[in-house]
Amino acid sequence: MTRGLIIFAREPLVGTVKTRLAQDLGSHRSATDLYAAMLADVLAAAVTLDDTRLLIFWALENGSVPSVPALPRTAMFEQQGGDLGERMANAFETALASGCETCCIIGSDAPDLPPEYIRRAFDLLEQGEAEAVFGPAEDGGYYLLGLRRFQKRLFEEIAWSSSGVLQTSLERARLCGLGTALLPPWRDIDTGEDLEAFLERPARDTAPRTLAVARRLKGSAT
Repeated sequence: MTRGLIIFAREPLVGTVKTRLAQDLGSHRSATDLYAAMLADVLAAAVTLDDTRLLIFWALENGSVPSVPALPRTAMFEQQGGDLGERMANAFETALASGCETCCIIGSDAPDLPPEYIRRAFDLLEQGEAEAVFGPAEDGGYYLLGLRRFQKRLFEEIAWSSSGVLQTSLERARLCGLGTALLPPWRDIDTGEDLEAFLERPARDTAPRTLAVARRLKGSAT
């Protein structure tokens, strides 16, 4: 089966990314530097999925897709729609229409997400063990959604900023007749507390750019 990984991203412009984190850090510049590192780590990890097409969907501030280093098997698009649900729905429709038979979507907020989790999501979909796979985030949302077929109802009338996103989405999937599966939970980096938790995780070889910037920020704050 043709696999497609949708990545939602923003151009790292000061004042437009990681605004909650900027409040905790006391600096929009620091939050932007960190986000740029996070995005680079997410893309570097995605490239290791050598049997997967990458579809990067940008939330644009200036109307043009950012210039990024050439990546294999990659296409870039502008996010279309109003709220997050509409934008994700449109991205899934685009990916499936382009020939992807199984699709997963992630953001750029979990730079050290193990690629094995993404592979596991695709395996569950391809082996028929689930029609919708969710990766639970610790804030009550989800860091990954994988689908074999498009279901618009999964993206409608959901309070995306709330802590009940995952539970609402699971119930919506059940009402749509979709069998679901859950991946292990993971924690995004959205706040200063999340950043501290990231720094306290056991030693690993993922997200080296994010780790370097996070350590620099921590050092400058002491």
